[in-house]
This record gives sequence, C-alpha cells and structure tokens, in this order.
Amino acid sequence: MENCINNYWRLKLGAVKQRLEDNKFDVYVADSAEKAKDIALNTIMPPLGVKSVSWGGSVSFVSTGLFHALKDNPDFEVINTFDKSLSEAQKFELRRRSLMVDLFVTGTNAVTEDGQLVNLDMIGNRVAAIMWGPKNVLLIVGRNKICGNIDDAMYRIKNYAAPVNCMKLNKKTPCAKVGVCQDCSSPDRICNYWTITEKSFQQGRIKIILVNEDLGF
Repeated sequence: MENCINNYWRLKLGAVKQRLEDNKFDVYVADSAEKAKDIALNTIMPPLGVKSVSWGGSVSFVSTGLFHALKDNPDFEVINTFDKSLSEAQKFELRRRSLMVDLFVTGTNAVTEDGQLVNLDMIGNRVAAIMWGPKNVLLIVGRNKICGNIDDAMYRIKNYAAPVNCMKLNKKTPCAKVGVCQDCSSPDRICNYWTITEKSFQQGRIKIILVNEDLGF
C-alpha cells in the first residue's frame, strides 16, 4: 500500500477525533499545518464572530502560520503576548487580559487516545484559558501529541516536552542539561501547573484541529 504511514495516522486521528467529540470537543482533522491554518481562518473563525484574539505559548500554533496571519490582522483586537519588546510586567498584564478574548489559540502538551487533554504549564495562563475565560479556545495538535493514556501523557511531557522546551528557552534547569526530568526546584522551572481536561464545557467551546504531521514538542 502506498502512503501506508499517512493512512495509519488518518485512522489513528479519526479514532481520536471520535473520542474527543464524545467528550464534547469540536474536532477537525487537517492533512498538513497549512491546511490547519486554512481550517482555522475559513471554517472555525467566521461563524464565531471573533472580535478579539490572543494566544498562549505554542510551537504548533506558530508552525501552522496562523500566528503570523493573526498578529497584525486589522480585523481583530489582537493581544500579542509574544511581543518581545515588552517588559515582564507588561507581558503579565497582557496575559491577564487575554483571558477575556473571543478566541484564545494555543496547543496541548498531549491528548490521550480516549480523548482527554493533558497539560503542564509554567505560569498557568495557557491552562487557565483552556479551562475558563475566553469565549472560545482553539488548540492546534500534531499527531505526535497522541498518547495511550494519562500516565503515558505525563511521562512524555516531563521527559520529552519539558526538557526540549527548556532547551529552546535557554532555561537553567537540570533537565535542559541531562534531557530528562529531575523534579527540580530551579527558579527557571517550567513545570508548575498540571491540568487534565476530560470534557469541554460548554459543549464545543474548545475546538481542536488534529494535524497529520508532527508539530511542536
């Protein structure tokens, strides 16, 4: 069979999509990062009447090109929490304001095969927005984020996603040096807030695009 790997992932993503929908998430499947951006801009956002938008840290979100499509868009009030020209105090205030937007975009650290989201956050603004605040949440999720269960998801996050993210951010943590979690007390520790999202409340508030590519950490 040609394209057997993509066919495998289409089947896997279809099964995860069904389980997420059973848990009251709105779910779309995209064959590529570019298609995910198209679904976000042309399928998901127009019916929502989005007037304000913001985001949390997510390599997957940036990789699709959606970040660049939104950040200077004159059609929305954009709260850009990635603006490196701002002071830490200014960024903190923007993160607080971002909890009240019409649409908050980010990723998830892991999604289980039975349709639950697992996340670990440093500051908490990303997981807070997923849980409550913004009218709608959009998560961009690469196929590499799929894990068998919650234990698998937590292991993946602590021993792969977190160390790699610390390396990317030049954090002075033990995991950035040795590549696996050391359960540290470093001032640069990014592992502070766990959340497990079993279902979307209200139904459909959290929208997910599953992407048939590896995205992010």
